[in-house]
Amino acid sequence: MIRPVLAALATLAATTATADAFCGFYVAGSDQKMFNDATQVVLMRKGTRTVLSMQNNYKGPPEAFAMVVPVPVVLHESDVKTLPRAVFEHVETMGAPRLVEYWEQDPCHARHDEDDGAVAMAASPPAMAPTGAMQKNLGVTIEAKFAVGEYQIVILSATDSTGLDTWLKQEHYHIPGGAEPLLRPYVESGSKFFVAKVDPQKVAFGPDQRAQLSPLRFHYDSDEFTLPIRLGLANSSGTQDLIVNILAPDQRYEVANYKNVTIPTNIDVRDSVKRNFAAFYTALFDRTIEKNPGAVVTEYAWQAATCDPCPGPTLSASDFLTLGADVLDGPRGQAAPYAAYDLVLTRLHARYGKTITSDLVFAAAQPIVGGREFVRGGDGKLEEGAQPSSQNNFQGRYAIRHEWTGPINCVSPRRHIWGGPPQDVVRQAGFQSTGTQPAVGLAFAPRGEVQLAQVVLRDLPEIGIQAKRSGCGCTTTGRNDVLGGALLIGAWLFVRRRRPRGAQEMP
Repeated sequence: MIRPVLAALATLAATTATADAFCGFYVAGSDQKMFNDATQVVLMRKGTRTVLSMQNNYKGPPEAFAMVVPVPVVLHESDVKTLPRAVFEHVETMGAPRLVEYWEQDPCHARHDEDDGAVAMAASPPAMAPTGAMQKNLGVTIEAKFAVGEYQIVILSATDSTGLDTWLKQEHYHIPGGAEPLLRPYVESGSKFFVAKVDPQKVAFGPDQRAQLSPLRFHYDSDEFTLPIRLGLANSSGTQDLIVNILAPDQRYEVANYKNVTIPTNIDVRDSVKRNFAAFYTALFDRTIEKNPGAVVTEYAWQAATCDPCPGPTLSASDFLTLGADVLDGPRGQAAPYAAYDLVLTRLHARYGKTITSDLVFAAAQPIVGGREFVRGGDGKLEEGAQPSSQNNFQGRYAIRHEWTGPINCVSPRRHIWGGPPQDVVRQAGFQSTGTQPAVGLAFAPRGEVQLAQVVLRDLPEIGIQAKRSGCGCTTTGRNDVLGGALLIGAWLFVRRRRPRGAQEMP
């Protein structure tokens, strides 16, 4: 992830039509609007142990504010820490949809081109003395209280959502309108509330009042693996996007209570796409959701320590430890053994509106493959879509191909073997290759600027797109070789008392 995981990633702003999903909401000591426009999240899961890492880019009044997030248990100081921001860039890049550019190799001299950082944990400051004092007549109990980095953290329990709403107001926080009904189901289910208050004296705000907050990580044990997205609707002005990155040993994940689809992949596109790849991808994603209302889209499922093609460095052992491998399945406070090569990175992308009624419930899913430079069957065509397999090798991958235009002076030329640019192309004035380009920062990508039918070189019947046949006349068939060789966002793990009964559309 990656610039994450997380992510994670559209805009949760009251001034825009699209918003990042967030499992909680922001509250502050003023009536000014606040929003988060690039949250990223990474979840680790093994057995009953869950680890959440989340990064927020906050924009709002430069005074004390807090995140309010429902959590399943009382968290302690040893469960919470701050992280370096770079790890989220690694995860986002690793799982992002990718654009590759290939050149057909000399048919008479065809060859295969095969391409083949330590992150320190931030130390937690000394804990403040926890207290179990009941807030008089409000049913709110302060279960724990401690400081981590620039955050003053309070863990609350409540017996009444109105009392919790009142307590926050008495503590001089402005509560988003309509928050109390959204708090109610979490209070009734026995949730605790993680309130991470920020000291603005420890945060640098830019001229646009944007604060780069330290990412937060916490872990706990629970039987169920869910995501409380409903509370984030308190800050929403409309549609919200949610990107969740999940790392788990030998396992990819889907959602159990909504429809699952995979992003259309292995699509050859026109050369113009490399100038605005993110806009192309948002058009493809939007069309996929239009044809599958309420679905959650799988964009990546691959062994976490490898990739092909790689848009950047692979995730390292330091990245995995930073994101939670150190506590993945050991008893509280003990490091857990793990093997980096066993971890699978799953990237899920959803979009939903203000009428959503259910949190996301994650479920283990069978391995899939797709989006590779791999010829299936005897027709010389690349694999299309996602197929079941014994391993996870699925990615959103899109290709620009330049066919051989030079002389062919041999008896048995080998056509459509793809690799890097030939030297005569590299030597041309102004030559610039995209390499492997990830679609990152999708929270800020333009929408509505790309007409898919104009830029794709094959039909996409799964989303009702028929490619225009005019233009360069390029072909995407005949390959006979393999080129050698991954809201505020609300992605907190949460224990529900009742499982949703069946899949449903996301409103």
